[in-house]
Amino acid sequence: MAIASTPAATGPWSNRTMVTVCAMVATLMQALDNTIANVALPYMQGSLSATADQITWVLTSYVVAAAIFTAPIGWLAAHFGRPRLFLVCVIGFTAASALCGMAASLTQIVIFRLLQGMFGAALVPLSQATMLDLYPPEQRGSAMAVWGVGVMVGPILGPTLGGYLTDAYNWRWVFLINVPFGILATSRRKNDDAVRCGRITRWREKCNIERFFCCSIPIDFERRL
Repeated sequence: MAIASTPAATGPWSNRTMVTVCAMVATLMQALDNTIANVALPYMQGSLSATADQITWVLTSYVVAAAIFTAPIGWLAAHFGRPRLFLVCVIGFTAASALCGMAASLTQIVIFRLLQGMFGAALVPLSQATMLDLYPPEQRGSAMAVWGVGVMVGPILGPTLGGYLTDAYNWRWVFLINVPFGILATSRRKNDDAVRCGRITRWREKCNIERFFCCSIPIDFERRL
């Protein structure tokens, strides 16, 4: 079965670089929020009048929501389109981050962290699938190595950045810091032609999503044949 030519072969290098940066930023935001709020919990506890047990839900709600909503990403991308879903998730993640920074009670921040985890669950698999579309097979190893920097640096940088923002400014900035990066990541929508040039077929769209999930959750490939 013939497959449309990869967009990497025809897309301008400047557009490819821009999309790569935006995909890495989205991945970095999601990975960063796994750990950035850890050191700010004591400050949140006093500000939100919560107990030590209650304030841990700020972390738990995000992790649980991200874990649950990772599973249906393949189905959603196949039915609604990967670029559209990616854009909605980045906007939703950014908006939820802003709401977390403005939360006035424990209930509000837990709900907003749930929303943040729901939208953030799609950022890593969709950005990786975009990178696989963007580069030809001989360059994908290097591209994945560069993309993996965001995955590795995020959890490491989180506590350091969270501690600095909390000490120098306020605990709310551990969430508000995502807003400018979210705006940067949404700029990839203007460069979607670099990813979709050559007209990617629906069959290939599904296969790219499956290529990611075969490394994380079992998929019945025969069902898609």
